[in-house]
Amino acid sequence: MTREEIISIKNNYNIIGNDPALLRDIELAAQVAATDMCILITGENGVGKEVFPKIIHSRSKRKHNKYFPVNCGAISQSTINSELFGHVKGAYTDATSDRKGYFEEANGGTLFLDEVAELPLETQVQLLRVLETGEFVKMGSSVVQKTDVRIVAATNVDLQKAVSEGRFREDLYYRLNGIEIHIPALRERKEDILMLFRKFAIDCAALYHKPTPTLNDEAKMMLVNYYWPGNIRQLKNFAESLVVTANTSNITGTILANHLPKNETGLARADWMKEHGDRFMDERELLYKVLFDMRKDIIELKKRLSIDTAAPVDINREEQWTTVIDLTDSDRHPTTGTYSTETTEVQEVKEDLPIESKPLTMEEAEKQAIAKALKDSEGNRKKAALLLGTSERTLYRKIKDYGLK
Repeated sequence: MTREEIISIKNNYNIIGNDPALLRDIELAAQVAATDMCILITGENGVGKEVFPKIIHSRSKRKHNKYFPVNCGAISQSTINSELFGHVKGAYTDATSDRKGYFEEANGGTLFLDEVAELPLETQVQLLRVLETGEFVKMGSSVVQKTDVRIVAATNVDLQKAVSEGRFREDLYYRLNGIEIHIPALRERKEDILMLFRKFAIDCAALYHKPTPTLNDEAKMMLVNYYWPGNIRQLKNFAESLVVTANTSNITGTILANHLPKNETGLARADWMKEHGDRFMDERELLYKVLFDMRKDIIELKKRLSIDTAAPVDINREEQWTTVIDLTDSDRHPTTGTYSTETTEVQEVKEDLPIESKPLTMEEAEKQAIAKALKDSEGNRKKAALLLGTSERTLYRKIKDYGLK
């Protein structure tokens, strides 16, 4: 699929973002649209799952027939069978006439079953029958009817876990999961957050004749590092609220923090830490940061030693990463702060370092990153946490673990 085709789909359905996983989802939806396979769309609440069934229907051979979205979680269990399969007059007390269900209404088209995990087990049995045979029976009737419906289902629930707990039929799960399209959470699309915020803010500002807010660097960092449990839906509501209630269009970190939900600060990300562990944030992200900081030191070192730096530094080359890690403070002159050419072969920045030179461990790299952030922030731990992109709670613990002042 060409880039132009993906951009066209994004424009048609007002999809904002360039995250690679999101673009793959769009491409996959377009690819499977021409088939009649069942599609299962997974992802958290608020990520935009409802857009993808529309993409699939509009690019399928059923596009000229009906498209019905059904929120299974919004229909009571007592009426869900009637809503889906219909009923005949007298089927129950309030059934004063025959009624067509969604499977009959959507014949030849597409039926989108949102929150499919909320279906009661009795209804799951009947749904499985429709998927396998195309047959269903209205409530209060014994007449078997046929339907030709393409099913796209969506859920924010781990269906495999629901199966193991007996809340969802295993055979129905495998029948629905012909192709799975997983929509990434907003926190996994960090590069798209500021773009989405600006879009929502501009639209709201134009609607209510308000100035469009601008974020300083601290506010941008807080916005990007916020957990966003409600994903795009929450970000949209937050942007609109900020436009309407903020007394200024110049948004600082302090102003942003005052508008974020008090029970979950932008940098705490308690659920994220609980799910992935502190090690993910503390070691991986801090290690990346210290490597890039040390890369800057290497470039500066080359300048001081009059080394030709015309060739760009390729940070993906294994030997250059090795050099960044191998240069330690032991090579720096105690008075001038510069590196000594007597102890380190800088001219050939590759594998010519002494064998006894020990590379930094992850803990050492992490410790140096924290120490540098504390120095740059003049000991202000809140600012240091912002620089590191981690929470103050985690930073306090790491400072104590490493005995830093």
